[in-house]
Amino acid sequence: MLKISIDDEALQRNLRQLGDKDAKQAVVWALNDTADDVLKHVQERMDQVFDRPTRFTKNAFMVWRAKPSDLEASVLERPSVGKRHYLKTQELGGRRGQTGLEALLSSRLSYAGIIQSVMPAGGARLDAYGNWSNAERNQALSAIQSQRDASTNTTADARKRKRKRAGFFVPREGSGLSPGIWKRAADGTISKILHFSAVAPAYTERLGFQDGAEEVYRAQLPGHLARTFERMARKAAARA
Repeated sequence: MLKISIDDEALQRNLRQLGDKDAKQAVVWALNDTADDVLKHVQERMDQVFDRPTRFTKNAFMVWRAKPSDLEASVLERPSVGKRHYLKTQELGGRRGQTGLEALLSSRLSYAGIIQSVMPAGGARLDAYGNWSNAERNQALSAIQSQRDASTNTTADARKRKRKRAGFFVPREGSGLSPGIWKRAADGTISKILHFSAVAPAYTERLGFQDGAEEVYRAQLPGHLARTFERMARKAAARA
C-alpha cells in the first residue's frame, strides 16, 4: 500500500530505442540513487512527525533496486512489516488495530472490562524512545498472570517471598482506581503505570509519505541522471 515506484514512461520509451548497455547502467545508478533519496526523505519525515521514532519504525521501508533488465526502483515496505503496521494508519488515517500487547492483555487478563488499547501512564518506566520499558512490562505482565508463556507468570509462593518488593495489580471491578495496571511500592504507595481504554485510537492523515516521495523523485532524478551519464561517459572514454 505504501509504495512509490520510480518510473518515467518517456525515459523508458527512449531507452527501448537505444539498446545501449552503458546508457541503461547509467539510468540504473540514477534510479537507485533517487530511491535512496526517497527513503531518506520518509525517514526524516518520521523524525518530524513522531516523537523519538524507534529503529523498527524508521526501518519499515526498504529500496527495491533497479537493474538493466528492469528500469524501475521502488521504496516499499519490508517483507517483515505486517498488514496492520501502524504506519499505514499514520499515512491514510483511520482507526489503529491492536498491538501485540493490547491483544495479549485483552485475551489473557482476567478483567471485566474491554481492553481495546493501552497507553503508558505517568508512573511507567520509559525507554529512550518514550515507550514502556521491556523490563517493567515483563515484570507487570508476570505479576498479573498475563505473560504469553504461562510458566513465566509470578506464582503465589513467589509473591509471598517478594512481598517487601514492588508489586503490580489491576484494580477489581467497582474499585475507585481507574482501569489499568498499577504499581504498589514497598512502602505501600501506589502509582499507575498503564491506562486501559475500550476505544481504538483514531488518527488523521499524518505521515504524507506518498506525496512527499513523489516530490523528491521529480526533484532529484534529473540531477542524478545528468551525473550518472557523465560518469558513464568518462568510463567509456577511459576504455577507449
